[in-house]
Amino acid sequence: MNSLPILPTISTSFIVLSGLTVAVGWWQIRQRNIDAHKKTMFWAAVFALIFFIIYASRTVFIGNTSFGGPDDVKIYYTVFLIFHITLATVGAVLGICSLYSGYKNNLVFHRKLGPITSIVWFCTAITGIAVYLLLYVFYHGGETTSLIKAILGL
Repeated sequence: MNSLPILPTISTSFIVLSGLTVAVGWWQIRQRNIDAHKKTMFWAAVFALIFFIIYASRTVFIGNTSFGGPDDVKIYYTVFLIFHITLATVGAVLGICSLYSGYKNNLVFHRKLGPITSIVWFCTAITGIAVYLLLYVFYHGGETTSLIKAILGL
């Protein structure tokens, strides 16, 4: 039995935790439990930040895993990965803006941005899990290489 790679498994677990805590935080604010919502969303951000630190560290010090599946699937994976990266970048910016507006008590803006941020973050978490599954579970990961080469297959 092949074991799963430890760092990608840990980092993906933190994205799952982040997505789940965003869902809990959304439910809490719908229940008007503001204090619990603030604490939960703080932890959602912490989990996302831990993911990013692990991912960035691995990218810098080890490299990225290229797609190891069949060549006829590779183009679909690449398009999906670029979509995920774009979504994650937008989600991170929205998340920072949502956290900042919430902590600064700019609630008119926060109430408009929060639901959009949450939906984008859910999609980011789901597509991140899909990338993990495609790289390490459904197919064996390819070579570990630079970020650009892993994404574009150059």
